[in-house]
Amino acid sequence: MSYKQTYQWVVDKNNENLRKTKEIKDAALLINQNEIIAFPTETVYGLGGNAKNDEAIKKIFAAKGRPSDNPLIVHVATIEQATQLVTNEPAYAKTLMKTFWPGPLTLVFTGGKDVSPYVTAGLGTIAIRIPDHPVALALLEEANLPVAAPSANQSGKPSPTAAKHVQTDLLGRISGIIDGGDTGVGVESTVVDCTGVYPMILRPGGVTKEQLEAVVGRVDVDESLSQHDVAPKSPGMKYTHYAPNADFILVENEDMIHELIQSQQQEGLRVGVLTTEEQKDKYKADVVIACGYRADVTTVAKQLYDSLRAFNEKNVDIIFSETFPKVGVGVAIMNRLEKAAGGIIIR
Repeated sequence: MSYKQTYQWVVDKNNENLRKTKEIKDAALLINQNEIIAFPTETVYGLGGNAKNDEAIKKIFAAKGRPSDNPLIVHVATIEQATQLVTNEPAYAKTLMKTFWPGPLTLVFTGGKDVSPYVTAGLGTIAIRIPDHPVALALLEEANLPVAAPSANQSGKPSPTAAKHVQTDLLGRISGIIDGGDTGVGVESTVVDCTGVYPMILRPGGVTKEQLEAVVGRVDVDESLSQHDVAPKSPGMKYTHYAPNADFILVENEDMIHELIQSQQQEGLRVGVLTTEEQKDKYKADVVIACGYRADVTTVAKQLYDSLRAFNEKNVDIIFSETFPKVGVGVAIMNRLEKAAGGIIIR
C-alpha cells in the first residue's frame, strides 16, 4: 500500500491546548477514518490506527511489513477506556495502573472485547497502556477510541525515537506523521502479563522489575524472553528486531573487540563499534559511535536506536557492540541488543 502524500505536522508538545490545534484534530480525524498515523510517545514513535477496525489494523501490518502473529499494543487515554476492553482485572493490575499510568508500562489482560482480532493475534489477551506524552494523549483524547500502535518503523529495524526516523522508514506508506520532537525513555514500554496469579514480565522496558516489585511484591520473568521460536504473547518476543543493516555482534570482552577489529580490517572490511562516551577513544575501528554514558545507562537507552540507525549511514560491513550489566534499565538495553544481534554473543 502506498500514499501519494504523507501529511506531516509539527507540533509543540508544550502547547497547553494541544487537543484544540488543527494538527491534532486533522490527525484524529484520519484515525477515525481508519487511516494510520505516526505519533510520538515517551518511549518511541508509534504507528496508530483504529483498534476496532480490521482495515486500519491491516494497514499497520502492511506498512511495517510486520508478521500477523505479532500482537499490537492498544493505547488509550484513560483507565476507564482500558477496563472496557478487558474481562478480568486482578488486584495487582489495578495497583500497577494507578501507579505507572500514564507511563512506559503495558499490561496484558484476558480480553480483547470490541477490538479487531488482528490486534490480539488470536491470543485471547489484549495489551494496553496509557502513554505519558502530551502529543499522544491529546491525539487519543481527540480520536476518542482505542488506538493500536506498534513502533513506527519497518519491521525488524531499530525503533524510531525521532520523526526523521519515521520519515526514513514509512514516508509514502502511511497517512501522516506528527513531529512532536524526540522521545524521552528511548526504549519501548515494559510489558507485564496480568493473566496469572503474579505479574510476569514479558518484555523489559522503561519500568524496571525493581520498580514493579516495590509496589506489588513478587514479579516473575517469562523464561521464553530469549527464545525465538515461541508464539509471542507480547510484542518484541519473536523475530529479530532493532537490527542495523550491517552484521551486528555483541562482545562481552573489551580486549576481544580490539582483536576482532584488527582481524576484520585485515580482511578488508569496514568495522563499526558501538560503545559509550567513556570508551570511545580506545577503539581503532573505522566507525566508533558512543551511545550515552556507561555510568548512567538511562542515557544509553535514550540514544540506543538513534545510534544503531547511525551505522546505516556509515557504510560499515560489521558492527561489534559492548554489553551492559543486566540491572535496572540495563535489562531492557541488553534485551534490545540481543534481539539486534539475533542472539549472537561472543563471550
